Amino acid sequence: MRGFSEILEAEHLLYRQVWYNRHQNLRISIERGRRTVVSTEEWDEAKPKQRSRMITEGTWKLAREAARKTEAEVGIENLGPWDDFEWGMLNGKLSALRWVLGEEWDMLDT
Repeated sequence: MRGFSEILEAEHLLYRQVWYNRHQNLRISIERGRRTVVSTEEWDEAKPKQRSRMITEGTWKLAREAARKTEAEVGIENLGPWDDFEWGMLNGKLSALRWVLGEEWDMLDT
């Protein structure tokens, strides 16, 4: 049986890998114009439906900083890209470890 600290370490790595992949998808959406980086004022004036295609400048800055931190912490070579099978395995492992740690099945929030 694996120790608690080993399980937590593995969960943390999987969390960072899944988060980073989602961050990269957001970055691509911004580059391709599907999402827009806006000021807080623009966000506040937007309707809820419009906000689904927006991210505030402050949030985007923090996300980029978190991505750099993740690259340094995990190593860029451990951050994909993954094919569909590998992506499914990562999410399945994260779900299973979180279940062991007391979360509900399919808890994949990052």
